Amino acid sequence: MALGCYSFLKYAVIVLSCILFGPCEAHYSRTNRYKARVQLKSGVEDQWFIQRLDHFNGADSRVWKQRYFVNDSFYRVGGPVFLMIGGEGPANPAWMQYGTWLTYAQKLGALCLLLEHRFYGKSHPTEDLSTENLRFLSSRQALADLAHFRTVTAAARGLTNSKWVAFGGSYPGSLAAWFRLKYPHLVHASVATSAPVHASVNFPEYLEVVWRSLAAENPECPLLVKKASDTLVERLNDPKTYDNITKDFRLCSKLQIQSKMDSAYLLESLAGNFMDVVQYNEDNRAFEGAVGTNITIKVLCGVMQDSSLGDPYDRYAAVARLMQKIFSQSCINTQYKSFIQDISNSSWSGPEAGGGRQWVYQTCTEFGFYQSTDSPNQPFSGFPLGYHLQQCADIYNLSTSLDEAIQQTNEEYGGYDIKSTRIVFPNGSIDPWHALGVTKDISGDLPAVFIKGTAHCANMYPARAEDLPQLGLARDRIFILLQKWLAE
Repeated sequence: MALGCYSFLKYAVIVLSCILFGPCEAHYSRTNRYKARVQLKSGVEDQWFIQRLDHFNGADSRVWKQRYFVNDSFYRVGGPVFLMIGGEGPANPAWMQYGTWLTYAQKLGALCLLLEHRFYGKSHPTEDLSTENLRFLSSRQALADLAHFRTVTAAARGLTNSKWVAFGGSYPGSLAAWFRLKYPHLVHASVATSAPVHASVNFPEYLEVVWRSLAAENPECPLLVKKASDTLVERLNDPKTYDNITKDFRLCSKLQIQSKMDSAYLLESLAGNFMDVVQYNEDNRAFEGAVGTNITIKVLCGVMQDSSLGDPYDRYAAVARLMQKIFSQSCINTQYKSFIQDISNSSWSGPEAGGGRQWVYQTCTEFGFYQSTDSPNQPFSGFPLGYHLQQCADIYNLSTSLDEAIQQTNEEYGGYDIKSTRIVFPNGSIDPWHALGVTKDISGDLPAVFIKGTAHCANMYPARAEDLPQLGLARDRIFILLQKWLAE
């Protein structure tokens, strides 16, 4: 988004939006494509909160400094407190100046706070990112961080009797819902945007939504993508094609396929071009410093339907080259061994310390969310569930059953069947993450806002003239709910 909007799509980098480094970073991706897609905004002062390292061990007195931001320009005495939750990347202070939540804050006289998630950005609870230290990285610890921050800040600022509202998008959207669930005495209401509240080891539905989203632009588009992907898979079985593949996709080094992990990593990397664009299609993310916002589903399908570029395989390669051009990359590194080496680096200065190493750990221990090709109803092939699970062992030497961890997560929070009140769940139909979210009202006090034609966290971004009418109506409905709940 980018507080939690990570490449919930792509684990290795916090790309695109949520790659956004903000409240909506859920892209969850492990691929190493296009680093430095986002330039963090400056001008808002970093503030620091003394936080506990382990909230669940009273004998552990260690503390650390957690980063947060404040915008009090709209606050009126007696008004609510809006708490934006950080996610799987550095918290972007641009959200203190832009976003729909600030429109709500201005109307309601709210104080706005943004708390960065432990282990991301500048919030370093431990001296490094060793697997031993990452045991302190979990949604449960993050929720306890929010509770402690809320309690101490409320006392210090005279806000104990104020009504607090949690906001988040993607993984932070889940945290917003779970904060209200687990600490109902501390948070009055929550806006849980694009929140994958149901943990699942295997998440092939992600790519199924990608298919439907491409088909909504043109029914032929996902068929062409599938034909191209199938052709590439076939060519990977013949080493004589490797030189051409290296040239076609502008790989940084000559293609070498020594294991199924090598081919899977290449195939996921190239599929990620489509996954990224679908997830953030036409979202108004430019204020965050996001690059490539002009590359939409329409653009990709236009390339795939351009017969002058050659057969579908050639068009697929053209998409890869287009993305490299947009993100100023001379080539792409698709070596699995190199990726494992980078993400295994436990230093805070390591190549994946921006969020990749941390987020993949959370998927390996709490959530899964693996966007596999295990469904026949999607356009890609070659990166099945086993490929994702193997990375947990290769990176962290984890061999315990992820099924049990996922069961514990859903037992802890309730999955789709969350039991709480005053939580609204906005989701977009284009966004693949809606498959793990709440898209129909659970109750009158747990409403869903399903927005046809919009992507990941769309309702969180600043409004603009080109927005679909239903997006504007969704923002209005959320505001009406907040008004109602704050009056209760």
